Amino acid sequence: MGKYFGTDGFRGEVGRQLTTEHAFAIGRFMGHHLQGDHRPRVLIGKDTRRSSYTLEYGLIAGLTASGAEAHLVHVLPTPGVSYLVQTQGFDCGIMISASHNRFSDNGIKIFAQNGAKLDDDTTALLETFLDGERTLPSAQGTDIGTAVDAGPMGERYMTHLRQSVQGDLKGLRVGLDCANGSASRLGEMLFRNLGATVFPLHCTPDGVNINRSCGSTHPESLQRLVVEKGLDVGFALDGDADRCIAVDHAGRVVDGDGILYVMGQYLKAAGRLKHNTVITTVMSNMGLYQALDALDITYESTPVGDRFVHERMVQTDCVLGGEQSGHIIFGEYADTGDGLLTALLIAERICRSGKSLQQLTAGFHSYPQLTKTFYVSNREMVMADPAVLQVVQEAAVALAGKGRVLARTSGTEPAVRLTVEAPDGAFCRKIVERMAEILQQRRFLSDADH
Repeated sequence: MGKYFGTDGFRGEVGRQLTTEHAFAIGRFMGHHLQGDHRPRVLIGKDTRRSSYTLEYGLIAGLTASGAEAHLVHVLPTPGVSYLVQTQGFDCGIMISASHNRFSDNGIKIFAQNGAKLDDDTTALLETFLDGERTLPSAQGTDIGTAVDAGPMGERYMTHLRQSVQGDLKGLRVGLDCANGSASRLGEMLFRNLGATVFPLHCTPDGVNINRSCGSTHPESLQRLVVEKGLDVGFALDGDADRCIAVDHAGRVVDGDGILYVMGQYLKAAGRLKHNTVITTVMSNMGLYQALDALDITYESTPVGDRFVHERMVQTDCVLGGEQSGHIIFGEYADTGDGLLTALLIAERICRSGKSLQQLTAGFHSYPQLTKTFYVSNREMVMADPAVLQVVQEAAVALAGKGRVLARTSGTEPAVRLTVEAPDGAFCRKIVERMAEILQQRRFLSDADH
């Protein structure tokens, strides 16, 4: 990770770690960096946070000051920006979103011309500019850029999603939690257009309620809705709709690992699972690997982050990969995680198979797993602390290969995450509680975790 850009863009508390001045500087750099034989065209999308406006206008000012065209697609899911960049001839795409983070945070994600995340070399150059280590000329006269309303272009992304589904979803009763985020308008419309009966939840953004006790990180209200209304399935997205968590008719959560199992099994049976391999991350549950072994499907693991999953998918020419958190990449249709696409393909699988999601996941049994996010003052210092390392080492010894413990820094928040996986859920809780005690004793916890 760089000084500003982590595994999923530049993210932080707006007005503190991430400012309008940062957005302006990013626009200035990208507008200049993309100069060639034509005026650069940059697509800008955003989620529903109130702070997205100030960052959007900062980017516009920077881009146009460097001679680029800023095309504003307004509120759109992150994968929609990635898709439009690839298919509509843009030189770059920028998404303003902090994904599943709290309302006070925001972020800036940059997509290259191929729709993938910006490469490390360009990111490094951008960071030197953010640090004031270089200056750039300003455009003058007719070379100054313009801003263009590209709102209607979002319909092309909707068409792409609709065409990814074979047939329709008639007869399916779906609960859809859009986390008061960027899919709040599109999600319900998309499922209704395909014939499903939709029960929307958390689809009324007000600028400050994004991800608040809802969405993929808090599916509890969706679980209740599915059970109370007798729905066939529920889907919970995050703030920028690049994640999807499913809920079966009994209210049981099916996370990204369960989705990889269902779709891996389907693609293999259909002869579409290239190289018979699924790409996972180090966070994937041991139960997924056992289930894939039973299907004679191979797998590879990457560091956490859908960027790393996609890079490995490209290297190995595989078509399915993802994270337990719900970032699922279907290489036949997209180059980044897409929550709406994931929800549609799972819904299609239910309709085409005539089976419930519970039946489709019957061969997958996850180990008890507990992940705790600790907000800390210094991630690197925590990860080097002997007392912290001792908790991890002692847990690993106690598990003796019958589970695992993983401590890592977050690539998107000022936090460390501890994951414990064991045959006994009580053991997972014990280790997490012990880590919390150590972090508090060592005074590593920030105000957000007190």
